[in-house]
Amino acid sequence: MSYILSGKVIHGDNYGKKIGFPTINLDRRNFLKLEKKPDFGIYSGIVTLENKKYKSGVVIGPLDKKGLPKIEAHLIGYNGNAYGKYVQIEILKFLRKYKNFKTEKELITQITKDIEICKKINL
Repeated sequence: MSYILSGKVIHGDNYGKKIGFPTINLDRRNFLKLEKKPDFGIYSGIVTLENKKYKSGVVIGPLDKKGLPKIEAHLIGYNGNAYGKYVQIEILKFLRKYKNFKTEKELITQITKDIEICKKINL
């Protein structure tokens, strides 16, 4: 089952950019309106931004202090500024559970593997 999330791109903490995987962060208020929500984890997906589709790695979770999950995506091949723009995220396939890594190097290694899987998506 795929999920569709949509909304405006907001500012995040820039951690993905810092480690070489810049992401867009989605305004999460629409997430609460979903009847069926995806589990926390890492997914492959397709992000539509300005009528163009991008293969993407998508992160859902964990909850913040407001009880809202992080929703962010790394758009493969995109390097523009998406702040304030409307996007649609289609979540396609569950890749793995969300987890914290002991080191940044371990995280980067895992993200690299996840992105290789996401590159195989058919647009």
